[in-house]
Amino acid sequence: MEYKRLGDYIREVNVRNRELKVTNLLGLSMSKQFRPSTSNIVGVDLTKYKVVDRNVFAFDPMSVIRVHKVPIAINDTNDPIIVSPAYYTFEVIDSFQLLPQYLMMWFQRTEFDRYADFKSDAAVRGGYDWDELCNTPIYIPSITRQREIVAEYETLTNRIHLNNQMIQHLEATAQALYRKTFVDNIDKENLPEGWKIGTIGDLFELQRGFDLPSQNRIAGAFPIYASTGIAEYHNDYKVEPPCVVTGRSGTIGEVFYVDKKCWPLNTTLWVKDFKDTPAFFVYYKLKELDLAKTVSGFAAVPTLNRNDVHMMESLIPPKYLLTEFENEMKVIHHHLSNIHKENEKLTELQSLLLAKMGQ
Repeated sequence: MEYKRLGDYIREVNVRNRELKVTNLLGLSMSKQFRPSTSNIVGVDLTKYKVVDRNVFAFDPMSVIRVHKVPIAINDTNDPIIVSPAYYTFEVIDSFQLLPQYLMMWFQRTEFDRYADFKSDAAVRGGYDWDELCNTPIYIPSITRQREIVAEYETLTNRIHLNNQMIQHLEATAQALYRKTFVDNIDKENLPEGWKIGTIGDLFELQRGFDLPSQNRIAGAFPIYASTGIAEYHNDYKVEPPCVVTGRSGTIGEVFYVDKKCWPLNTTLWVKDFKDTPAFFVYYKLKELDLAKTVSGFAAVPTLNRNDVHMMESLIPPKYLLTEFENEMKVIHHHLSNIHKENEKLTELQSLLLAKMGQ
């Protein structure tokens, strides 16, 4: 297998936004996609920013040595965007020799990130700049084979995209059903028969998560939940399913329904006692509370007190409604679980296809 020098197939593009025709400013994410920029551009001269047209790449050389990944992306839309003037922008010289989409797949390989990280550490000045990118070796098969590889990858990508749309639809359906059953058109002054007013503590009990020193984090099959979701995996667990977890400190407001054994970290609260309240109702009740808005003060790290949550007023529906809702949610979440599992397999196939590009 003969590798080629990437710089022989790409060239730098330096189109500035001099006429201010483009206003969509984007940055680069670690997932190698464009994302909304977080930069404050009030009073900034956008004529100096670089225009990225279709099939043009943007590359941030400053972040590689810090995050051990190459922030790089291709504009695969028909709409031009602008990016920081600190980014390199470039394009493929001849798309009949190297497909831009094939090149983007090469950039998505973990092997490419490892190579760039090694070069960054070895460089005299540190970093992975334009010259290093041009000197990167790349395997370029025939254009026919490139098209086949890209088509295989895009088939998987499109399936994942459709699945994600279905996930959003099912989650919206579940949320709407919760609100229709337990929130909308429920008058506190004239409660329907069987309803009463109580507190969150009457429905369920929250508990602070568990300490887990970094030296004790041994990789395994059980997810470790932080306030932002799954942080890592461990070979031990603390809680049996079903488990409902929400952020206690740091990020507050995210709620997670966990249908497997897990380890909630000390930055979370988890439902220790459901008190005969169905788990899916608890999950959607916590989402309804919007706990991020309940934390006040000037602490550097906002913290949610479980006792404050327990004392919050709450409507308590009759048992038969809770049971009906739980049964409906089990059907919806069964479909969600199957779609998530399919996406995991599709993502594994994508990774396998990327790995085989260099073999």
